Amino acid sequence: MELSSKKKLHALSLAEKIQVLELLDESKMSQSEVARRFQVSQPQISRICKNKEKLLADWCSGTANRERKRKRESKYSGIDEALLCWYHIARAKAWDVTGPMLLHKAKELADIMGQDFVPSIGWLVRWKRRNNVGFGARHVLVPPFPPEPPPLGIMAQAQLPLSLKDFSPEDVFGCAEVPLLYRAVPGSARACDQVQVLLCANSRGTEKRRVLVGGLEVAPRCFFGVRSEALPASYHPDLGMPWSEWLAQFDKDMGQQGRQVALLLAARVVEELAGLPGLYHVRLLPLSASSTTPPLPSSVVWAFKAHYRHRLLSKLAAIQSKRDGTSLTEARAGITVLDALHMVAAAWAKVPPQLILSSFIQEGLTPGKTPLSLDRASEMPPVPSGVSREEFSRFVDLEGEEPGPGVCKEETGTEDEEGSGREGFEPLPTKADALRALGTLRRWFECNGSAPELFEKFYDCEEEVERLCCL
Repeated sequence: MELSSKKKLHALSLAEKIQVLELLDESKMSQSEVARRFQVSQPQISRICKNKEKLLADWCSGTANRERKRKRESKYSGIDEALLCWYHIARAKAWDVTGPMLLHKAKELADIMGQDFVPSIGWLVRWKRRNNVGFGARHVLVPPFPPEPPPLGIMAQAQLPLSLKDFSPEDVFGCAEVPLLYRAVPGSARACDQVQVLLCANSRGTEKRRVLVGGLEVAPRCFFGVRSEALPASYHPDLGMPWSEWLAQFDKDMGQQGRQVALLLAARVVEELAGLPGLYHVRLLPLSASSTTPPLPSSVVWAFKAHYRHRLLSKLAAIQSKRDGTSLTEARAGITVLDALHMVAAAWAKVPPQLILSSFIQEGLTPGKTPLSLDRASEMPPVPSGVSREEFSRFVDLEGEEPGPGVCKEETGTEDEEGSGREGFEPLPTKADALRALGTLRRWFECNGSAPELFEKFYDCEEEVERLCCL
């Protein structure tokens, strides 16, 4: 006599369970009839109906394994969900995600959540199966998009139907060339003192690009012995801006951050870039030649120039105090291009984010916001002593006037020419010189009643100098 065998359990996959729900919703079939069609028990159909909402949510998520028959919940469901979220972000950025990378990220998330969890290869395999993450050679996950095609040319990109509404305010940048007479004095401007300054910031004021300065001198004497990476701003030996190189670096930086940004530029600049290769991560939004809206708000440019002029007057006054009887016109010969780079970087750092934000809003360059009320005077540098507000305003806008005649003297620097090194170059300072200078500066602070806060900044400088001396 043959013994009856135990009936084998027939489990349905997620796709089959959805078919069951569709049959029950669209036809007059009973649960028993549906059970017979799928060769399962009626209680199993009843459980499917009971879990209808959860099954539909899994099906619509697009991440569930539709051939899975049983969903075994992980003991570490929080880590599961957090890793899946990170995985989708990585896919969106087309990262080459590997198995070891997922294991490392899972451990990192577990530590953040305070859970004692060490992911294994077996856990990773089950995690992939639960979340429908595909397997591949060497556990390399296939990018969600095909390889990025070569970008369109600059002019073709500029003609795409893009607007500011396509970008978040943090990803909208404004850029402008600013002519600057770097060692002008009130009432006196000379064409040979001109440099071009490239300023760029986002509309929130939270990001400022490194300043680029274009000058007339190919190799200024003041750069002798100075490392290029130590310069406070980039220097280009020409008044014409190297747009192609600058944009390529900007595009590379945004690519490394996984961002797509918009860059507002004057239409003239975009026309000059015609024929250059396109960009992957920076989209140019040229402003019409007839538009009165500047790509970088004029109030931001004015604030930058005001901070520069304020610093310049302070430096000229210091030179005068060192050399008795020296006029402002004579003192400006002591201002070098290197001094200008430092003052340009300091002035750009002084422009507050609040001013940049409000200026972009008032120019209509930030989408979806209303203009903010801001006291512009509180964001500007104080008027230097001995100069009226009207005189200082004219001094800030000096570039708008026609440069006067005059012979351009070679810059001498702030040091005396006596003791200059070979061929007139100032000898490079030694470690002993730097340490002596620190002692002199600290003594001068002590004798002139400086505030304690200033000493805190001095200590940071002193520590860095001593560190460099030990190298």
